[in-house]
Amino acid sequence: MTQRLSDSRRLVVKIGSALLVEEKSGAIHQKWLQALADDVAELRAQGIEVLLVSSGAIAVGRRHLGLVGKAPRLEEKQAAAATGQIRLAHAYQEALARHDITVAQVLLTLSDTEERRRHLNARNTLGALLRLGAVPVINENDTVATTEIRFGDNDRLAARVAAMMNADTLVLLSDIDGLYEADPRKDPGAAHLAEIPAVTPEIEAMAGAAPTGYSSGGMVTKLTAAKVATGAGCRMAIADGRAEHPLKRLAAGERCSWFLSNLEPLTARKRWIAGSLKPAGRILVDAGAAKALTSGKSLLPAGVTAIEGRFERGDAVTVCNGEGLELARGLVAYSAADARLILGHKSREIEAILGYRGREELIHRDDLVVSEREPAK
Repeated sequence: MTQRLSDSRRLVVKIGSALLVEEKSGAIHQKWLQALADDVAELRAQGIEVLLVSSGAIAVGRRHLGLVGKAPRLEEKQAAAATGQIRLAHAYQEALARHDITVAQVLLTLSDTEERRRHLNARNTLGALLRLGAVPVINENDTVATTEIRFGDNDRLAARVAAMMNADTLVLLSDIDGLYEADPRKDPGAAHLAEIPAVTPEIEAMAGAAPTGYSSGGMVTKLTAAKVATGAGCRMAIADGRAEHPLKRLAAGERCSWFLSNLEPLTARKRWIAGSLKPAGRILVDAGAAKALTSGKSLLPAGVTAIEGRFERGDAVTVCNGEGLELARGLVAYSAADARLILGHKSREIEAILGYRGREELIHRDDLVVSEREPAK
């Protein structure tokens, strides 16, 4: 096995409800959670950034609202999530506080990772939390989301977060140690797949039905997550998380299934920016800014000479020189109206001009793809 957790730089871990919450009582498995926190602390000590995507809010909240033992309606699930999120966040806070690690709760829906402006906001917030040394604990925002409650668990959300954050590794902690050629619950002789180079139709055909209980995922949603993650340059593992210290055991080489990617995370993101987004406007820059872009630097307002088109924060734009030659494409950090106000100014002047402190860059280098194209029309 060539894949190792210790090779990661930024790791997203998804924890399923069945691992975290006792099905009949709705109580949190405190001892298991404390062992997971020990694993997270050990990984962070190795220099690995960790983000947690946790299910369980509905399962925990049902207990406290007297909804255990019945099939709750949609609004009851959302009510359960509202009370369960508080208790779940507190449990993570207590578990990680033993290691002097700050926890930050972030509530997201799938659309927060897909709509560009909300994607940019979520990405910037999570990035700031990591830089400040916190561990984000990301929950599905079930109090406002309905599609996710009906049709899936957090597998897809975890994959979207991994793609959004340029993570190189995603681990789905489950009640099974990976992908089998057939459902091992029905076929004990089914072969286990240790490495999957690509999610092909043949691989997808191996997925079975979701297990009963609080878990709403199953192998189908895990394979969907694998396609999202590997397409973004992030390898993914499906691992059995039922025993204590699941990440420590995975790091030691315990059996799992690795879904591989031949892309680097940042490369995959930049391919998406370059080829999948229609530009909403154009930014013209001077010679100094053009030179800075070709050397891999961000675009600052000081080097901008003109703004064309109507765009909002997070939209894709082209960056051109004075002759109209396209130099780059990127996701802009300001609307066209605000960009016109700050063009030609130093970054330190932005707050005084706009009345708020935004990003220093008009387009950050991680959101910018240098290109060689024909002169823009």
